Amino acid sequence: MYRRVGQITIDGRFNGPEGSGNGGYTCGLIAGMFGSAVEVTLRRPPPLDRPLDVEREGERLLVRDGDALVAEAAPARVDVDVPESPSYEEAERAAERYPGFEEHAFPACFVCGPQREPGDGLRIFAGPLGDGRVASPWTPTEVSPELVWAALDCPGAIAVGYPDRGETLLGRFAVEIDELPRVGERCVVVGWPLGEEGRKLYAGTALFGEDGRQLASARATWILPLPL
Repeated sequence: MYRRVGQITIDGRFNGPEGSGNGGYTCGLIAGMFGSAVEVTLRRPPPLDRPLDVEREGERLLVRDGDALVAEAAPARVDVDVPESPSYEEAERAAERYPGFEEHAFPACFVCGPQREPGDGLRIFAGPLGDGRVASPWTPTEVSPELVWAALDCPGAIAVGYPDRGETLLGRFAVEIDELPRVGERCVVVGWPLGEEGRKLYAGTALFGEDGRQLASARATWILPLPL
């Protein structure tokens, strides 16, 4: 039995692909209504700038745009082996090799779009470290749980091979936040691959503070597009 518990609205600023919400930010908004560790599954591109109904069915939350199911959330834990953080300087050097500078399907993405101005988008540009991981520096100018979810999103796509493998889209995302970063703190975001199965590509991501302490971790399922 469904029970309506509220609404969420994804402000147009927090886009991913043009006209739809950034997956990580959207999942973070939904997680904020859940109240415990959660995994969010995106069923369709989240629409921007209009209220979406949130319903509860047992332990699940369902997010709807009218009759269309946009996302669902269920209890989950993040169970990944998190590698050590590179230094901020190593992350800066890796970001210089961000593949999105050469090719980007969504150049205005709130998280990783190079068209976004500093202080508007997060400008997290994860590039290869040379050991299978990718990393980017991030110095937040504003802080909230949903922004941490967003920061942990796009580096996972780079870790599983974007753009060489096509327009990967976030399908499922689980995040555990141990501590929010401070505004102005020199943080590092790291991503690494966790294997694949057919069109599903798995990634881990983590956020570290300027002293190397782990602030948050995540696991994600990325979906390759169907061949034309």
